[in-house]
Amino acid sequence: MNIEIKKSIKPVKYKFAIKQMEKRLEEIFRKKSKELIWILEHQDVYTAGTNFKEKEIIDKSINFIKTNRGGKITYHGRGQLVFYFVIDLKKRKINIRQLISTIEKTLIDTLSYYKIKTFADRKNIGIWTKSNKGVKKIAAIGIKVKKWIAYHGFALNISNDLKKYYKINPCGLDSKKITNLNIIKKQNYKKIKNKLIDQFLINIQN
Repeated sequence: MNIEIKKSIKPVKYKFAIKQMEKRLEEIFRKKSKELIWILEHQDVYTAGTNFKEKEIIDKSINFIKTNRGGKITYHGRGQLVFYFVIDLKKRKINIRQLISTIEKTLIDTLSYYKIKTFADRKNIGIWTKSNKGVKKIAAIGIKVKKWIAYHGFALNISNDLKKYYKINPCGLDSKKITNLNIIKKQNYKKIKNKLIDQFLINIQN
């Protein structure tokens, strides 16, 4: 099944990205466009999902955008890889749980290539890593389904500024529970975009 793949070089504004995905969703519903994978970084932004609570904001001076994805409040910015998609669940004959499993497997398999062990947690959705410093979150997942078409996606921390998380309880967690790949293991992650795309395409079709 053909999927258009986009990779943005410059950081993308959050609201613009959401509008583009919602436009694509309608086009897919009307059978006028292909499904989409879109890899990008966002300009600095805090976003609050449908399960967000006001008490999760520590610094009350921050601005944030309320969004329709699942999940709580989080931060996006430079050094974080955002993997968006617009996927027709009905056409692919999969449900939301199967899609989440596909995302989890994509991240775990990709990070395994980089010799980083990670795992999924059904109670605390996302991808986690364990070390002598405890269990920490490396990737967040947030999805919205409309007309049996899923969009939004996941965010993987590579080299982002973790101090930005101090102003919130990211995904309802203590900010110290968040990490990035450079902290776990310093190595070259330049090809990780393509690895994630390849794994996602394999997993979504199996």
